[in-house]
Amino acid sequence: MNKSLLYIVLFIALTFSANAQTEKDSVVVSTPTDSITNAVAEKGIVVEEVFVAQKEINPLAPAKAAFYSAVVPGLGQIYNKKYWKAPIAWGLIGWGVYNYSTNNTNYKRFRTAFKRRKAGFSDDEFIANVSDSGLEDAQERAQENRDIWLLATIGFYALNIIDANVDAHLKQFNVSDQLSYDISPYLEANPLTGEPNYGVALLIKF
Repeated sequence: MNKSLLYIVLFIALTFSANAQTEKDSVVVSTPTDSITNAVAEKGIVVEEVFVAQKEINPLAPAKAAFYSAVVPGLGQIYNKKYWKAPIAWGLIGWGVYNYSTNNTNYKRFRTAFKRRKAGFSDDEFIANVSDSGLEDAQERAQENRDIWLLATIGFYALNIIDANVDAHLKQFNVSDQLSYDISPYLEANPLTGEPNYGVALLIKF
């Protein structure tokens, strides 16, 4: 009788242990994210979590790009891999330098001729078709244009540095497809009634 009772107790204990192990293995750990996902799912919204590895940020990149463009215009754009911007920087600065040089040369020609006229000479290159007053006006106009193009060239040079710096900042700002959202309608059957359920699927990518 004692043996029979012992077998029954052992059988019940083993059964209880097996059931406990099964329950332990089937436990689902709930997290706050799961609770939120389940709550919005009941309202007809599907939330899909997407985990994307973040790109490493180099805090010195903007300073490097600006320094490179300050040393050699367009080099910062090449450093940022915006190769098409380098010829634009070269073209703008080259255009400014060319116009400055041309107007400076003309200014010196008109000034030299005007000074010789005032000194009593009449052998300058403009003697045949330019009067003294016309020569003075041409000298002042060339000087004014030269100064304007000098400022413009400095502006193009500064713009080249600023563009490289800002571009390097924007390259490290998360504006890729990895940061986006997508909303689309969906239709599925209700598991209880069999009637169609209408809803909206919201996909958020970080």
